[in-house]
This record gives sequence, structure tokens and C-alpha cells, in this order.
Amino acid sequence: MTKQELMQIIKFDAKGLIPVIVQDCHSKHIRMFAYMNKEALEKTLETGNVYYYSRSRNKLWLKGEESGHFQYLKKVSVDCDGDALLIQIEQKGNISCHTGNVSCFYRNIKINDNDIENKNVEQKILKDASFLVSLENIIKDRKENPVEGSYTNYLFREGINKILKKVSEEAAEIIIAAKTSKNDVIYEVSDLLYHLTVLLVELDISWNEIKIELGKR
Repeated sequence: MTKQELMQIIKFDAKGLIPVIVQDCHSKHIRMFAYMNKEALEKTLETGNVYYYSRSRNKLWLKGEESGHFQYLKKVSVDCDGDALLIQIEQKGNISCHTGNVSCFYRNIKINDNDIENKNVEQKILKDASFLVSLENIIKDRKENPVEGSYTNYLFREGINKILKKVSEEAAEIIIAAKTSKNDVIYEVSDLLYHLTVLLVELDISWNEIKIELGKR
């Protein structure tokens, strides 16, 4: 779908706004919920920087213009009725909420005395000692069965130099994060492990081989 086709499909409400669900392109976690008007959407599509419309201030605003926590557009999807958008973004600084939290949805409720977070697939994977092997299998599958719009497939298409560049960048981000906060370190280490796994799959090296080598030390 082209940008022009998208603009023809979407339906702004009576106030000229459309609700936007904001998802992290890497973790797939929902980071925030906001609104765009036509100008905000057009500027987002044109520049790659995400713009929203503030209903409280009645003005257009560039995400990160005050905090420095910019968002970079990676993908736009429109729902079946054309009256809501899902955008995938890359978040600078790992903070999306004005409260300083990673996500605006940082307050959870409990259902049947079980924290909702504990039901997430990611949490179940982390309980498994072989979660890196699980991640490796997912990435292998993605390489063998490409999915349109997949960031993983994008890395494989770009090749080894792009993957190495991302590994280098994420390693540097960990050094920076170590001087800021624990949450930033967790986020950046997760990014590094993901990109390292992509590299290993590209080179046909398994995490089990790494495990065996570590066992010799």
C-alpha cells in the first residue's frame, strides 16, 4: 500500500483525529496510545520521525522534542474499518511515557490472583533455561519462512555487514546504558542478544556450540 492509498483509506473522526496504537518494533510491546491528525500523519510518513496531535494543548507535537526520547517510524498498519492505526516504532532512550516509564501501560491488574505479565509468552520463555535456543529457533524459522515487514528478514536481506553493524551498535548502547539505569541495561542487553542470535544463524552457529565452548572455560 502506498502513502497516498493509506491517506484515502483512513477515516478521521469529527475532530479530524485518528487513534494510534504505538508498538515497539523489536519487543512488540505496546508503548503508548495517542492521536494523529492529517498533518501529524503526513509529517510522520514524510520524515520518519513520529508526530502526534495533543488534544490537551490543541497542537501538533514531535515525540521527543522536549525529552529527547524520539520515535522513528518502522511500519504503519490500518485496521479493517480504517478508523484506527497501529504503528511500529523504534524508541530512542527506551522511554515512551511522560512519567519516565518504558511504556504508558506500566500499571497492571490481577486476574484470579495471577499477574497478567506472568501470562505473557515472553515471560514463559524466560523461565526456560534454553530461552536463547528458543529465540534461535524462532529466528531460523523466520529466515526460512520470510514474513512481509519482518525486521529479522530485513536484517537477513541486508546481509552480514548490516548485522555486524547492529551488533556493534547494540554493544555500544550497553556501555552507555550502564551509566544510566538498570532498565536501560536490560533493554540494551536484550537487543544485543537478539542481534547476536541473528548473526549466529547467519553464520550457521548454534547457541549450543557457544554453551559447549563456555563449558571448557
